[in-house]
Amino acid sequence: MMKIVEDLTLTNRVFCSKGYDEVIEYLRKLLPFEVNGYEGCSCNGWVIPPSWDLKEAKIFHDGRLVWDGMSHPLAVIALSSPFRGKVSKAELLEHLYFDARYDHVIPYHFRQLYRPWKRSWGFCLPRKLYDSLPEGDYDVVIETIESSGCLKVPEFTIQGRSDLCFAFVAHLDHPGMANDDLCGCAVGVELFRRLSRMKTNYSYKLLLVQEMTGSEFYWNFSNPKNKNKIFEGLFIEMLGSKTGLVYQQSQLGASNIEWALTKALEDLKLPFRKEPFRGAVCNDENIWEAYGVPMASISRFPYPEYHCDLDNPSIISQEMMGEALDTLLRTVTLLDSSAMVSKRFKGTICLSNPDYNLYMDPGQPAYGEEGDENATRWNKLMEAIPLLSAPVCGKRLASEFGLPEKSVMDYLARWKEKGLLDISFMDDSLSNSCVDHPSETHKCKCSH
Repeated sequence: MMKIVEDLTLTNRVFCSKGYDEVIEYLRKLLPFEVNGYEGCSCNGWVIPPSWDLKEAKIFHDGRLVWDGMSHPLAVIALSSPFRGKVSKAELLEHLYFDARYDHVIPYHFRQLYRPWKRSWGFCLPRKLYDSLPEGDYDVVIETIESSGCLKVPEFTIQGRSDLCFAFVAHLDHPGMANDDLCGCAVGVELFRRLSRMKTNYSYKLLLVQEMTGSEFYWNFSNPKNKNKIFEGLFIEMLGSKTGLVYQQSQLGASNIEWALTKALEDLKLPFRKEPFRGAVCNDENIWEAYGVPMASISRFPYPEYHCDLDNPSIISQEMMGEALDTLLRTVTLLDSSAMVSKRFKGTICLSNPDYNLYMDPGQPAYGEEGDENATRWNKLMEAIPLLSAPVCGKRLASEFGLPEKSVMDYLARWKEKGLLDISFMDDSLSNSCVDHPSETHKCKCSH
């Protein structure tokens, strides 16, 4: 994971570019991604920007080089228009951007990637340099290489015994930065390298997208046989900084993957902060939810170096990425070793009817029949089953109602015998897995 970060941070990962294509080919050598390509199309107002690579970018004053736009991937605004000419200082300042938080950093200017119909030329540079520019005229050159853009989204799928699929999503763009979100991509690649050596009950998908735009085009134009199998998702982002883990809920906060994520964090005794939907980060979660897929996220946001050139490998911790990897491996283990329970009826069932005989009696206090706490838990489980609106992990039901997993599954099996529930992989678990001991995953040498 650290090698991915060190090798790829300074690449110019603009949406459609030679640099982006080179990064994809690098990652395909580690994991055999299929690449979805979108070109000559638009959706819901989202437009694919042109292919854009920088050939030359400089600012001169009196023949002296003031700023080299080739010195860092952030030194020229993304998708800058080409420009060559002499400008006054006043005009130049209208095309310069700095980070108000710091004196010596280069900020990330990304807006034109989302508005390619309204492009201008420009540079990003340190505030200290901006403030020290002398009076006079400046010679500016920005030369670009442009063509029709192809938006590329790598996709890797592990086909399990079931088509029911959990998606892990990270964004591969943000040129010149490490934590956002190259670290999420690196953790995702390593997670799926390990999962690909196992036999899984459910299916798992890793998608590396351009933030927001990639997800929108994926849902509009990709093979429906792939995307229609996606049940729930988890956005994995900014996982290398020495800041705390943040679990952000899906819109309803009720998906199986976030139950497993929370349980994994608790099992590993890792401190984390819980935030509501869009309460911590605002990325592709909204798009996935709009297409009917619950999307929670795990990140280490905020961190001080966000969206500037300070976001580089020096702030990335191998330990923090390993911690995130362990958490995700444990999350998959919990999901994959749990039977999935689906409702096959509408309304409620008279469970005391002899035809069903499924009623769990909590006792009648008015008649001196004092049910114990355990009986109350069983009663709450009984009442919750008709309210299920989507498949739910059996482990999750047992955990949420504080009941023994085997006893719960035995009870649910009685519902299945009556034709009221479907239960997948009831007696199966993830076998031959190195992820049962997450703290040792970085040492595992097994070849399942």
